[in-house]
Amino acid sequence: MTKASAAEPRRSFDNAAEIYHEIRPNYPAPMFADLFRLLPDQPAILEVGPGTGQATRDLLGRGATVHAVELGPAMAAKLREALPSPALTVTVGDFEEVDVGEDRFDAVFAATAYHWISEKAQLDRPARILKPGGVIAIVDLNQVSSSDDNGFFAAAQPIFERHGVGHVGPQAPERNAVDPPIRGALSDDPRFVNVEVGAYDWNQTYTAAGYRRLMLSNSGTQMMSPVARQGLLDDMEDFVRKQFDDQVTRPLVVTLTTATAM
Repeated sequence: MTKASAAEPRRSFDNAAEIYHEIRPNYPAPMFADLFRLLPDQPAILEVGPGTGQATRDLLGRGATVHAVELGPAMAAKLREALPSPALTVTVGDFEEVDVGEDRFDAVFAATAYHWISEKAQLDRPARILKPGGVIAIVDLNQVSSSDDNGFFAAAQPIFERHGVGHVGPQAPERNAVDPPIRGALSDDPRFVNVEVGAYDWNQTYTAAGYRRLMLSNSGTQMMSPVARQGLLDDMEDFVRKQFDDQVTRPLVVTLTTATAM
């Protein structure tokens, strides 16, 4: 498979569709229960960036008809294979450009994908394609600062930095301080009302080999050269096995940000 362009890291996931499907976590059932309380029975949902169906399965399982717009052809093919259903339509394309009609959907939903959409399109597109009273629902998987990781992420930083992929930007927030960026954007836009954020603890634990595969599913790792990527993954897997008893816990909070279209 041709490696994704360095200018488009969001396309790099297509290079690892099988691994992505195997290792990426799903989402908590209470989150979907809260979402579907806002929707009509058998809602029509436009899903942005479904990947290989980590959230799509739950949407379909709760009676939704889903039109999934996925940028990566390999990811889309895996999604169709994993979830063959007459209630699922998969379109390969860019959400910012694909014609899905206007005033058609009860919800626009994205799970751990909406940050790849331009800030303008994050609001303009739902405002056009949602029915009046429809819901935009954005899920974010937030790594938080917590002793649940047993000090792993602080201890592992020198390895990331040695390989040129150390942490940049703000430090991870405490569990009770997670504030997804989309909340503020929706609150400031008069086209949307009733902005709410739900939060759900969702720690994930991996063996050294599993954490290696999780890293391999990430865009930053995919964008590395094969030799550099191999070095990072070898070092990290060895570190987890020897220094952390073959176990990594990622302290996570899932947020569901919802708002109603005027």
